[in-house]
Amino acid sequence: MRKPVIDAVVGLVAMLVLSSLAIAQTAQSQSTQGNEARSPWKYYPRDIATGDGGPAPKRDLSGTWAGPGSSPAVPRGAAAERPSLTPQAQQLMNERKPIGKFGPAGANDPTARYCDPFGFPQNVYNEGRALSVATMPDRVVILFQYMDVWREIWTDGRALPAKVGGSDKDSLDPTYMGYSVGHWEDDYNFVVDTTGLDERTWLTNAGYPHSVNARVQERFTRVDHNTMKLSLTIEDPTMYAKPFSLGTYNYKWLSNQKFNEWLCLPSEQIKYLTEQGEPAGSFPDAPPARYGGGR
Repeated sequence: MRKPVIDAVVGLVAMLVLSSLAIAQTAQSQSTQGNEARSPWKYYPRDIATGDGGPAPKRDLSGTWAGPGSSPAVPRGAAAERPSLTPQAQQLMNERKPIGKFGPAGANDPTARYCDPFGFPQNVYNEGRALSVATMPDRVVILFQYMDVWREIWTDGRALPAKVGGSDKDSLDPTYMGYSVGHWEDDYNFVVDTTGLDERTWLTNAGYPHSVNARVQERFTRVDHNTMKLSLTIEDPTMYAKPFSLGTYNYKWLSNQKFNEWLCLPSEQIKYLTEQGEPAGSFPDAPPARYGGGR
């Protein structure tokens, strides 16, 4: 009776040894794969710099950054506040049908249906993916990954335009990115003010409106070499009873300083709506909703 027992023990030991070797080889293989050479032409959204990377350079946001929409490795910031709507804003909200509530067939969001540009600040709020910042002698330029669009923030001391969207011949046309000026509050905080936003754009994907005279303020904080934070607030007495926060956003230094393109193509959107979205119909019995805290 002892021999079968001994044989069973020997067999069990052999299995454990083989299992240990297999686990070790798998771990070694995974470790090797993790250390494979990275292409300088490829975007790795999870490959963000670890640690603080040392102190932040003074008065410099330059570089390529992964935003909270790029990777779970980038922590989310504070959520936007719930605004208090004026009657005019409430009326506009009653007319708007966001895709999250009404579905592709029932939505009238121009971005969701036609790939119209988000505009600022929704391209930060709703598509906080990667971005690149470049510093020029008289401006800071930001290139957004989503839709490959860019905006200028002037730092030459000029004031924001006083006339935008009026009938006066000297008035400027509203734009999707607005008109922006910026200044360094100190060595690590860059403050940007923007106005003149095209009223066709939505502040968020929920459909919050804005007037052409809305004033959006951004505060970029370079925490350390590898970390940048952004806070957004908006003031628009035409639409909101008081200023409110559009949230805070964290950005982390991308190791190879490269991101890929991320486009919304009208031809693909039309194909999707024709073949799937419209036949599926809008969300049934979607009741009218009241947004914001205004009375």
